[in-house]
Amino acid sequence: MEGSVSTRRIAVTHKRMLALALPMTLSHVTTPLLGLVDATVIGRLGEAHLLGAVALGAVVFDFVFWTFGSLRMATAGMTAQATGAGDRREIDRVLARALLVAGITGLCLILLQWPIALVAFPLTGASDAVQEALSTYFFIRIWSAPFTLANYVILGSTLGRARTDLGLLLQVAINVANILLTSVLVLVFHWGVAGAAIGTTAAEVLGVGLGIMVLRRLGSNPFAIARHEILNRAAMLQTLSMNRDILIRNMALMLVFAVFSALGARSGDVTLAANAVLYNMFLIGGYFLDGFATAAETLCGQCIGARDERSFSRAVTLSLGWSFGFGLAVTAIFLLGGSLFIDFVTTSPDVRLYARDYLVYAALTPLMGAAAFAFDGIYTGATWTKAMRDLMLVALAAYGAILFAAGSFGNAGLWTALLVFLATRGLGQALLCSRLTRKTFAKVG
Repeated sequence: MEGSVSTRRIAVTHKRMLALALPMTLSHVTTPLLGLVDATVIGRLGEAHLLGAVALGAVVFDFVFWTFGSLRMATAGMTAQATGAGDRREIDRVLARALLVAGITGLCLILLQWPIALVAFPLTGASDAVQEALSTYFFIRIWSAPFTLANYVILGSTLGRARTDLGLLLQVAINVANILLTSVLVLVFHWGVAGAAIGTTAAEVLGVGLGIMVLRRLGSNPFAIARHEILNRAAMLQTLSMNRDILIRNMALMLVFAVFSALGARSGDVTLAANAVLYNMFLIGGYFLDGFATAAETLCGQCIGARDERSFSRAVTLSLGWSFGFGLAVTAIFLLGGSLFIDFVTTSPDVRLYARDYLVYAALTPLMGAAAFAFDGIYTGATWTKAMRDLMLVALAAYGAILFAAGSFGNAGLWTALLVFLATRGLGQALLCSRLTRKTFAKVG
């Protein structure tokens, strides 16, 4: 891409921003369905230990697989830049390298299944009956690892091309296949937990097949890329370093949420339950903001690939504007209707009363996190992954400092630390954005 001197104009409008964001908002809402479907179907069997095993299995795999969500983000950013440059060959090279990394990483997870199980199972604190069923589920579903990670890559490739509609299609297809296969294997063939694991694994395999077909229809054939192009040292190192940076960023983010849950649990069952109810507000707000983050990474990446600095600046402005607009709207909705949400989720009088005391903190998370979500998309599309990683670690340090300083404030201190963490991420990215923009366009120009 650096060999070209031409500048291509990228259309950045409110209409295009919404067209990219809304399908991915729907897609993000469907993300938890893979684990939910397994739990719902197994729940029909009326065996509590089986339901507990599948629920814990979903948590374990969400943690293991989401750690490598870097594959989606890095692929989307590099594909967006290649798309902006009009370099179809580079689009396929990016895809081929990412699929190779996904395949190798997935195989490593399979090889490491016993060490992973030895670490994860005791942490669940589950009964012997649950752990036995969890073992069955885990050691079957772990074989889906290469296909799950490949689906991350395929999704990233479609998003980088600004085809969020196809990203939504693929996510829905995987979920529908999971529903049908799991239902048949569990309720018709009576394979129990094993059937749920096989159904979910098969859905991921089918997703890869469908994804490859979709990409071929878009004119891509990663399997036609020569080995020396895939294994190009500089390009492969860039792919690996970007994935490393985002992986560290993801692990830091998971640590924040893990500490939040653990400290809440130490404060008693009522606090733990109330925080779990309120945390769902943060997740709901995140579904909306993630859609605009995806639109930002697509548009910003394409603008850099096209060497269109003016459109890049507009994409940054629109991304922040829409994120803050939705963040403010969702915060207002939570403040006005949060009590109804709490009453819907829990029937416990103690939990309801306690959750209302901290409703304002949870309601503020979409607004306080709006900049962080938007800049995550901007930085991903611009492939500023090292800066994104470092700023996440700075925010993690701020989170720890607030927890230490506000420890005596109990649950209020815990929620304050989370809000500071979200705000610190957004502020840090905002302060660096202009300098990184000048550096990037000086390089590509």
